[in-house]
Amino acid sequence: MIPIIVIIFSYFLVFFIVATIIKNNSIVDIGWGFGFVLTAWILFFIHQDFTVSKIIINMMVSLWGLRLFYHILKRNLFEEEDFRYAAWRKAWGKYVIPRAFLQVFMLQGLFMFVVGIGVFVFNTGNYELSALSYVGIAIFLIGYFFESVGDSQLKKHIADPSKKGTLLTTGLWKYTRHPNYFGEAVIWWGIFITVITAGLPWYVIISPIAITYLLRFVSGVPMLEKKMKHANGWDAYEKVTNAFIPWFPKKAGSNEKN
Repeated sequence: MIPIIVIIFSYFLVFFIVATIIKNNSIVDIGWGFGFVLTAWILFFIHQDFTVSKIIINMMVSLWGLRLFYHILKRNLFEEEDFRYAAWRKAWGKYVIPRAFLQVFMLQGLFMFVVGIGVFVFNTGNYELSALSYVGIAIFLIGYFFESVGDSQLKKHIADPSKKGTLLTTGLWKYTRHPNYFGEAVIWWGIFITVITAGLPWYVIISPIAITYLLRFVSGVPMLEKKMKHANGWDAYEKVTNAFIPWFPKKAGSNEKN
């Protein structure tokens, strides 16, 4: 575990130093996906056990992490600090540097360790994928579809001047208010099933549980919906569309199913 912790700590320490210099803590979001990729491949080369199974696992996390890294990089590069981090900067005042170090960068590192534990441990041991592991790979691809297509549909919607200020309620967004967040959770459940069927201990289930909880109840859905609730048509959209788990639109007045 020590090499994993050292790699993650060093990675986020670099981001913290850069963020402090440019006074923009939201760059931590850019580093989230790439950090998993970098850590996984460093561990792969450190242990020098270049099996096909490890390459498959690392390609899976690379497919997810590099797409997310590029997506957030394009969106946030040269932009002002995200409203969430700007609000924290104002609230923390003269303690912004130590609090940012602990509550933004090191906390993000802790989350990376917990969420990526299955991938990281897989790269440090002698594990081989089984026939059942490919069920996990299939689930991973379903999640990747929801996340990538959901992000693409949202990007096109925002770029259309005629739809400025309106909610996206078509495509995957017709069935869930957050297809990209749902997809990310499914991705990590897929990775979990892939590695657990290869012999990893059951404690790595903390990975998909943690990311699902964070996305659904902490930093994903709740924070974004605070902003979305001010959009025209939100009340009607919220009543008929599930927050997280995709399903057919409900009739107005029915209980929300998530």
